[in-house]
Amino acid sequence: MKQNYIRPLDLKHGRVDMSHGSGGRAMAQLIDELFAPLLGNDYLAQGNDGSVMPLPDGPGRLVMATDAHVVSPLFFPGGDIGCLSVHGTINDVAVMGAKPLYLSASFILEEGFALADLKRIVESMAAAAKEAGVPVVTGDTKVVEQGKGDGVFISTTGVGWLPAGIELSGNRAAAGDAILVSGPIGDHGMAIMSQRESLAFESPIVSDTAALHGLVADLLASGVQVKVLRDPTRGGLGTTLNEIARQSGVGMMLQEARIPVQPAVAAACEFLGLDPLYCACEGRLIAIVAGEDKDKALAALQAHPQGTGAAIVGSVHEDPHHFVQMTTGFGGKRIVDWLTGEQLPRIC
Repeated sequence: MKQNYIRPLDLKHGRVDMSHGSGGRAMAQLIDELFAPLLGNDYLAQGNDGSVMPLPDGPGRLVMATDAHVVSPLFFPGGDIGCLSVHGTINDVAVMGAKPLYLSASFILEEGFALADLKRIVESMAAAAKEAGVPVVTGDTKVVEQGKGDGVFISTTGVGWLPAGIELSGNRAAAGDAILVSGPIGDHGMAIMSQRESLAFESPIVSDTAALHGLVADLLASGVQVKVLRDPTRGGLGTTLNEIARQSGVGMMLQEARIPVQPAVAAACEFLGLDPLYCACEGRLIAIVAGEDKDKALAALQAHPQGTGAAIVGSVHEDPHHFVQMTTGFGGKRIVDWLTGEQLPRIC
């Protein structure tokens, strides 16, 4: 279902701005009005983090996902652009229900970038790929003139195998389903921002960046009827749920008191005037499951080391407007709208 916008893109005189990469309403509009009409095909139209494609022979299907990483700073508490580029693409494949198999990596380097820093990044990337059991099997490197880049950008593509019978997509949520998150939200976004703003807290904020394919495999193996899986990166929990509500044509109701947020993350958001609902995660997933399976899903997530902080945070209901709403701690309700503008630029 196509989102209605107040004003169409000015494709003759308009220019790209930061909001077009935010993961919010402006980016959705750019996709709907420019990329989809020109590049559109049945696979791209699936509208998920990766595309499911048939294999010429044999059982199962192929999943492919790609991502570009422009995080600033390149090194942050808990990680760096190297491990982030591995984790981000593995997770995009995993939330389709697929087993990640291979990665490619493309580096755009700026002239003058320190080789010691590049070595540190590649070492981190290699360690993350080895730990995940998903090798980088091909790549490319380009260099641009000094001042024409920002140190290093990395693009990664992942390929995975999806067994027959697993069907996960943003258009499968239905009234009565339950919404779960695998742990506290906003850690990655606030780790980046605290580094940029030189903020110090009693409990340091560390990025949650991690590969989630093991957690996904355990959840699927539990027998839970899983409808949708997503990793809430750009735009955070709030924007990701709006994407799913639009795809599925449903409404959602969150319970603020049930949404896990680390105290230091909440404090940093309050200090900076940010909403943790829109802060990026890089090691968390959203699971929408059949309502009768919610407790079983919660137990499956909490049994895995990466899901110990999992929680049931809301439910899906019928709503012709496809609103995501939240019952606040004061008992009122608020609309959790699409992210507009760019709350946290360059966080992944």
